[in-house]
Amino acid sequence: MTQSLTKRQQNVYDFIAKTISDHGYPPTRVEIAQALGFRSPNAAEEHLRALERKGAIRMVRNTSRGIRLTDRDAATASATAEGLPIIGEVAAGSPILAAEHIDRYCPLPPEYFTPRADYLLRVRGLSMQGIGILEGDLLAVHRTEQVRNGQIVVARLEDDVTVKRFSREGNQVQLLAENRDFAPINIDLSTEGLDIEGVGVGVIRGGNGQALG
Repeated sequence: MTQSLTKRQQNVYDFIAKTISDHGYPPTRVEIAQALGFRSPNAAEEHLRALERKGAIRMVRNTSRGIRLTDRDAATASATAEGLPIIGEVAAGSPILAAEHIDRYCPLPPEYFTPRADYLLRVRGLSMQGIGILEGDLLAVHRTEQVRNGQIVVARLEDDVTVKRFSREGNQVQLLAENRDFAPINIDLSTEGLDIEGVGVGVIRGGNGQALG
């Protein structure tokens, strides 16, 4: 965190982190207000804005659960003692670690991968088969928005989540498949939105526990 928090702000932050740890997704403003005894969700909103100004959280606009922790340790709160959450189908517009997306947990510690993994994403389709990421595999993902050209990323385009190789030059981004049957996805960042959910740090073949670095 970039600045120290007041006691009340720390309470809000701790409640957000605990909710993500327990349920896999952040609380709403109403839930924060009810849990901490605020008179209205607007009071919770004011604390959230203060936390964002201090660099403790990032808020995604126009979503009821659009709160992201920026602290590295808190960002991995969803990797509970049960193991790494396995994410199946991702519903449009909802946080990737929402409880309804978690199929089960895999009993692997986050530190099994380098950098540490925060979740496992079940691969759909054949667009990355050229580098051995196949239908039904589990891609180990480290949550970060900082990516380099050539890395395998989990990207959100509006309501779709996809796994591709990242390439950027200026405002022009290409999400590249590893299969000649799939055309590159071109994004102009000056006019289009792109959210990076994380980078791939390993593969579990067929979801059967055989991990590949």
